[in-house]
Amino acid sequence: MLIGLTIAVVMAAFFLPAVSQPAAYHQFADQRSFLGIPNFGNVVSNLAFLLSGGAGLAYLLRIYQMPAQKAFFNKIECLPYGILFFSVIATALGSMVYHWIPDNVTLLWDRLPIAIAITALLAATISERVNPVLGLWSLPILTGLGIVSVLYWYWTEQQGAGNLNYYAVIQFYSIFLIVLLSLCYPSRYTCAQDIYQVIALYAAAKFTELLDMQIYRLSDDLVSGHTLKHLLAAWAVYRIVQMLQKRVLLTE
Repeated sequence: MLIGLTIAVVMAAFFLPAVSQPAAYHQFADQRSFLGIPNFGNVVSNLAFLLSGGAGLAYLLRIYQMPAQKAFFNKIECLPYGILFFSVIATALGSMVYHWIPDNVTLLWDRLPIAIAITALLAATISERVNPVLGLWSLPILTGLGIVSVLYWYWTEQQGAGNLNYYAVIQFYSIFLIVLLSLCYPSRYTCAQDIYQVIALYAAAKFTELLDMQIYRLSDDLVSGHTLKHLLAAWAVYRIVQMLQKRVLLTE
């Protein structure tokens, strides 16, 4: 059923009209400069990704150094999370560059690590809820598809007819699959229900992104929706770190 649904979604992305990037996409609500940094709020708020991604990598490093640990049945299962947290750090750097100089070239380096991070989380979900071997084997395939979706969008932009269909599938359908697998398959670890908090925070981040200007005006030009998006998404990543710190392997 999942394979059939996935094929249907990909075919829909192929046959449906291309979703192009809005012409005003790079015009964010908060464009104030401070300390010589343009778009200060959107640039500096990416430091939250550095903190949450760094916390995740630091935790995985401690796990590898422990002779006995209970967060992973096998330490090789750390790999999807390692790629996830590394991609979050790369997202911080790419997003800083993008918001410093907003254009499609810098946006490429913002979206690439985002696609990799989301697909790595999907692979981790498959590993923990469906089958560990399947999850690890799917990791390079899923992250590769994420990279291709971003490169395809960028190539279509260069041709003058941008197409975000496949990038949207990677981002939103991957999250849908994470939720669906979490509902249908029990995890081999405790605290697995925390993934719903992660998804809720990410959904809130996307919501504030859509209300960028409205939030900026309601806050009396204090903070924009896009800045809040960065903070909420970074919080979602840190909730993953906390979930890993608390969990243990369930007995049979």
